[in-house]
Amino acid sequence: MKGARDVRQRHLAWRFGRLGEALCGWRLRLTGWRILDRDVRTPAGEIDLIARRGTMLAFIEVKARNDPAATEPLSAQQRRRIVRAAAAWLAMHPGFAGLQMRFDIMLVGSSRLPRHLPSAFRTDD
Repeated sequence: MKGARDVRQRHLAWRFGRLGEALCGWRLRLTGWRILDRDVRTPAGEIDLIARRGTMLAFIEVKARNDPAATEPLSAQQRRRIVRAAAAWLAMHPGFAGLQMRFDIMLVGSSRLPRHLPSAFRTDD
């Protein structure tokens, strides 16, 4: 029954990730951000959360983990995917193109509150 256990573990990981995204969304709202979009899928990739506060537009990658690996930085490939997905989202929502833009990471674990890392990477990283 190894296959059934793998499916169950993947499902639990997916649910934990969705819970992490929800917690991060609430933390952002409590600090004055407005969530514009979540779980965005584009042909270029996906973005967990897109939020706006004033003239700042943040594309946020949520890392929900039960282990210390959640603090590992994103790979160059992951960063490029997020940047391409952000460009695709902006192409579909041109009204936001004039805002300042940044790429954040939020870390969440089962025994800690979400931690926000603003400007975690730039488009030229």
